[in-house]
Amino acid sequence: MFLTGGAMAMVIRAELFQPGLQLVEPNFFNQMTTVHGLIMVFGAVMPAFTGLANWMVPLMIGAPDMALPRMNNLSFWILPFAFLILIASLFMPGGGPNFGWTFYAPLSTTYAPDSTALFVFSVHIMGISSIMGAINVIVTIFNMRAPGMTLMKMPLFVWTWLITAFLLIAVMPVLAGAVTMVLTDKYFGTSFFDAAGGGDPVMFQHIFWFFGHPEVYIMILPSFGIISAIVPAFSGKKLFGYHSMVYATCSIALLSFLVWAHHMFTTGMPVFAELFFMYCTMLIAVPTGVKVFNWVATMWRGALTFETPMLFAIALLYCSL
Repeated sequence: MFLTGGAMAMVIRAELFQPGLQLVEPNFFNQMTTVHGLIMVFGAVMPAFTGLANWMVPLMIGAPDMALPRMNNLSFWILPFAFLILIASLFMPGGGPNFGWTFYAPLSTTYAPDSTALFVFSVHIMGISSIMGAINVIVTIFNMRAPGMTLMKMPLFVWTWLITAFLLIAVMPVLAGAVTMVLTDKYFGTSFFDAAGGGDPVMFQHIFWFFGHPEVYIMILPSFGIISAIVPAFSGKKLFGYHSMVYATCSIALLSFLVWAHHMFTTGMPVFAELFFMYCTMLIAVPTGVKVFNWVATMWRGALTFETPMLFAIALLYCSL
């Protein structure tokens, strides 16, 4: 999946090397950007973090292995089928999905190619994979911790993955609902997102971003957990403010459900709604700032060694400021 996504990225970058048309037709370029985004989000980044959790969580909580090995296997082995279905859509008459990884209606319904059904089924399978992986992580953390390993003694990486798993279980069904409505609008005559039939295209954006913004934190929270392991290790100190880091991570997860419409400020929302989502967006920066402060405080007067992991961690801190 990484190789295929990388090849698509090379096509995209080669086309953008100069203004104007260089190598591919606009429709094919749109297919590359769409399928590349879907592969990297659902078929690469999320499974990669789940794989890291499979490796690190048992080690960090003193468990012999993950709790549900058969579910673990199934969650991984259905991914290649989802990947093949998505790639197969590129070879359908009319080409693959060409409406962007956010698949806004009506681009993904009225004006979508016939391969949209393959895209929908692929996303469903990848979502099922993510949910099964999340269930496995939650059961492992709650049931297989070593004696004396209380929740507030767990490493931050374990905490970030526990919260990420709950986010996955909460939002992946929302995505499943969105793509199912796209499917029925396209093939079965419904009008969820068709204004001519009494639907509302903007409703699609609300549903998608109610999934999409927690999805951002599904991808970044495990990264925060990694940084919380790297910074103390290469500073020669304990992590500063452990409890506040746990509470900040929980706060980020809760607030992530209240900021979705900051992706939609130009869609004609009422001023009250714009203000609400603006203030929630400002508020979610506070727990993230707590994390950055604690990482910097951990480094303060520490015995720092600037090896490659630490350099990457410092780069992330710099980008967070």
